[in-house]
Amino acid sequence: QVQLVESGGGLVQAGGSLTLSCAASRSIFSIGVMGWFRQAPGKQRELVATITRAGNTNYADSVKGRFTISRDNAKNTVYLQMNSLKPEDTSLYYCTAGPRSGSYNYWGQGTQVTVSS
Repeated sequence: QVQLVESGGGLVQAGGSLTLSCAASRSIFSIGVMGWFRQAPGKQRELVATITRAGNTNYADSVKGRFTISRDNAKNTVYLQMNSLKPEDTSLYYCTAGPRSGSYNYWGQGTQVTVSS
């Protein structure tokens, strides 16, 4: 079992930056994949970015070049650095973890990101 707690969301103007953090309740060293999803009102939850235990990353096309995912195993924390934010990035962002891509067993409660135009 692992509990995930997101933080760092907020209100920002278009073009601004935010860094989301996901703190895990135990060591993440052995967790195969950690990532971020987002869900806007009336829309399906979508993958934003993932990072494997080996450090391999994957991004949604809509955020490539603007977002960076990283993990700090020593701090049991995963980060999502978001730059050049757009109004369409407005969403509830969730942290997730699982043994492999596509198999996510644990989810946080989410942190709201709102980008004003």
